Amino acid sequence: MATQAENVAAIGPPSRDFGDPTPNAVGRKALVSHEGCVVHLESDSAPRLMWYGEDLLAVKFPPGTRVMYPNPTIPGLPDRNAAVRYALAHPEEMAPLQALLRPGMKVTIAIDDISLPLPKMCRPDVRQSVLAILLEMLAAKAIEDVHIIIATSFHRRMAEFEIRRAVGGKIFRAFYPHRLYHHDGEAPGGMVELGVTDHGERVRINRRAAESDLLIYVNINLVPMDGGSKSVGVGLCDYPTLRAHHTPQTILGCDSYFDHTRSEMNRSCDRIGKIVNQHLKVFHIETVLNNRMFDPRMAFFTKNEDRYNAFDAAMFHASKYGLSKLS
Repeated sequence: MATQAENVAAIGPPSRDFGDPTPNAVGRKALVSHEGCVVHLESDSAPRLMWYGEDLLAVKFPPGTRVMYPNPTIPGLPDRNAAVRYALAHPEEMAPLQALLRPGMKVTIAIDDISLPLPKMCRPDVRQSVLAILLEMLAAKAIEDVHIIIATSFHRRMAEFEIRRAVGGKIFRAFYPHRLYHHDGEAPGGMVELGVTDHGERVRINRRAAESDLLIYVNINLVPMDGGSKSVGVGLCDYPTLRAHHTPQTILGCDSYFDHTRSEMNRSCDRIGKIVNQHLKVFHIETVLNNRMFDPRMAFFTKNEDRYNAFDAAMFHASKYGLSKLS
């Protein structure tokens, strides 16, 4: 395996046509201006869009009202597949994925469930994009014992159509339901205890994942609290592990969920993750989403109302009317 890693390194980095991978794959395009994100309304400012339960309202606020809008969207990857392949070949603090693979090994791929992202991303889902490349690499190495586990922790299970949308029709047909399925933290004999942290936190994870030669976790980072140790230690755990940090006491101990230095939940997950990494070889694939949450036709949701064009105004009124009929 060391020789394989050296061979990969000797070839040199592949073309970076998709963009500079540091600090991110869109390079300087990520340096977007935040101008206009905070607006103080004037007497002639347009009414503001407001959610009212599941309905929409157009509200006229008094002059001086401060309105905050989302930061501008960082452009997406010009070539998603090239960026994924580059990441797999240039991981941080680990050998390239290609160097970790050998014929006949047992591999489990875990993916985030439907709780990420909200709203649903446009197709193809990033999970599908990453899985397609992973499965291609595994097949090229004659690795047949491959399972895909949806890391639900104790979230609700996904419906078949939701799974198909996340992984794509081809992968769904090839793996579901025997090799593509939900994690079950209550399955008899389905969990393995790896150890206990120095804070008394029991570390128990999915047996299939624990007994694999390699566990690959395909993660979605929507907010800073996602990813890292939280992936395996939460997504594939059972209740004895989950109750270590999903408690009112832990929540009260967090000054911030998103700043890992001030999050008691993050500290607990890191302690659990340390035990996981002592027993398992885990290859983390961290994907990061931008904040383009809506279809371009729905861009009015995050747009300054003073900048609405005729199409934005029409879509707002159409959406308002449609939602009123659903309530």
